Amino acid sequence: MSFRKVVRQSKFRHVFGQPVKNDQCYDDIRVSRVTWDSSFCAVNPKFVAVIVEASGGGAFMVLPVLKTGRIDKSYPTVCGHTGPVLDIDWCPHNDHVIASGSEDCTVMVWQIPENGLTQPLTEPVVALEGHSKRVGIVTWHPTARNVLLSAGCDNMVIVWNVGTAEELYHLDSMHPDLIYNVSWSHDGSLFCSACKDKSMRIVDPRRGVIVAEKERTHEGARPMRAIFLADGKIFTTGFSRMSERQLALWDPENLEEPMALQELDSSNGALLPFYDPDTNVIYVCGKGDSSIRYFEITEEPPYIHFLNTFTSKEPQRGMGWMPKRGLDVSKCEIARFYKLHERKCEPIIMTVPRKSDLFQDDLYPDTAGPDAAMEAEEWVAGKTAGPVLISLREAYVPSKQRDLKISKKNVLHESRPAPASSTGSATRLSATAAPATVPSISTSTAPGGGGRLEEVLQELQALRLQVKEQGERISRLEEQLSRIENGDV
Repeated sequence: MSFRKVVRQSKFRHVFGQPVKNDQCYDDIRVSRVTWDSSFCAVNPKFVAVIVEASGGGAFMVLPVLKTGRIDKSYPTVCGHTGPVLDIDWCPHNDHVIASGSEDCTVMVWQIPENGLTQPLTEPVVALEGHSKRVGIVTWHPTARNVLLSAGCDNMVIVWNVGTAEELYHLDSMHPDLIYNVSWSHDGSLFCSACKDKSMRIVDPRRGVIVAEKERTHEGARPMRAIFLADGKIFTTGFSRMSERQLALWDPENLEEPMALQELDSSNGALLPFYDPDTNVIYVCGKGDSSIRYFEITEEPPYIHFLNTFTSKEPQRGMGWMPKRGLDVSKCEIARFYKLHERKCEPIIMTVPRKSDLFQDDLYPDTAGPDAAMEAEEWVAGKTAGPVLISLREAYVPSKQRDLKISKKNVLHESRPAPASSTGSATRLSATAAPATVPSISTSTAPGGGGRLEEVLQELQALRLQVKEQGERISRLEEQLSRIENGDV
C-alpha cells in the first residue's frame, strides 16, 4: 500500500520568531504618525533608520545597530526636509548612504558618518527635484551603482543617477492614478508597480514601455502591493471585493489567471510583503496587525505554502527588514525584523532550530553582497547583470567553547612487571622514577563568563578523579615492589 504524505517536507516548517529582551530594543522613539503605507523603517548591517515625528518639517533618526536601550530626546536626526518624510531606503552598495522621499516633493540622498550622527544632519549629499507632488516611494537599483527610483503622488516614476544628480528616465504616462509601490526585478532590468486603478504593471524603464499589465489584480479598492521574486514571478497582496485580505502569485508570461490565490482574513491594514530570495520565503506584515505570517514559495502546486505565524501583543506601526549579510548565521537566524511600536523599535529574530553548531549551507546559499555589479552608465547602455554574490560562511563564528581534554591511562604499560633481576634499590627507582603526570587545571572558558563556575567545578571533579586513579596505581606498584623485595615473587 502506498500512503500519501500528509505533511509537506520543508526545512522552514519550524521557523520560530522571538522578540529580543527589553534592553536590546530602541526605546523612547517617537515614530511618525503620517498616514502613509510605507514601512517607516529601513535597516542595514550598520544602522537602523526610523521616520520620526518632527515639528516644522520632516526628519528620520539613524541609530547604530548596537546602540540599544533608551534613546535620548536630544539625539540628532536627519532633518533637511521641509515636509514629513514618507519613505526611506538604504543603498545596497554603501551602508552609509540612505535616500529619503518627502511631502516637500524632493528626494534627498544622505551620507551618514562612520559612527553615526553626533549632530543634526541638514545638508544632503544631493537633492533631486523633479516631482510636482509629494514623493512616497524611493528604492535603489539592486545591481547598478547610484541608480535610484522615486515615485510620487503626481503618478510619475523617475529613475535618477545619484552620482551626477540627473534624471535618467522620466515615466509620466504609465500610471493614471496613485502608485502604491514599486519593486525592481532580481537583476534590475524591469520593475513592477501596483496602482490605485487596481492594475499591476511590469515596466522596462530603459525602453520606456509596459511589458505586461494585469487589470483588477485584486478586486478590492484598498491598497495593494506587488513584488518581484527571484525567478521572475510576481507576488501581490491586496483585498477582495468583500474587503478580505488576499495573497496571489502571478506568472508574467500569462497574467490571465493567478497561479495561486489565498484569502487571509478581514482586517483592513495594508499587507507589507518582505521577500528572501535565498530561501524563497515571504513574510507578510499587516499595518496595525500584531502578527507576521510567513509562506514558502515552491515550484509545485499550490505554490504558496503557509508556514507559521509569529504573534505578539502590540500592533505594528511599521516594519524594517535586515539584509541577509547582517544576520547572525551561527545562530541559524534566517530573518530579522525591526517592529515599530508607538514609542519604540523592537527587533524580532526568526530562527530555524538546528542541533548542529556547524555552518548550515542549506540555510545560507550565496547571497547578494555590498558590491555593485555595474555602474549606472553601463546599465543605461543596456547591460544587465544579477547581484554579486558573497558567501556567508566567513560571517560564521563557531561557539567558543572550552576544548575537551582527555587523559587516558596507557594500558600497554600497566602489565605486571617482570621479576627483578637487579637490586631492590634499582627496582624501587624504576617503579617511582616516572610517576604519571597530573594535568594542571585549565581555565580557558568562553567569553562572557556566564558558565564559568560550572566549568571550573566540572574540571576540578575530573581532576580529582584522575588523582584518585593515579593514587590507586601508585599503591598497586608499591605493593608489587614490597613483594619483590620480600622475595614473594
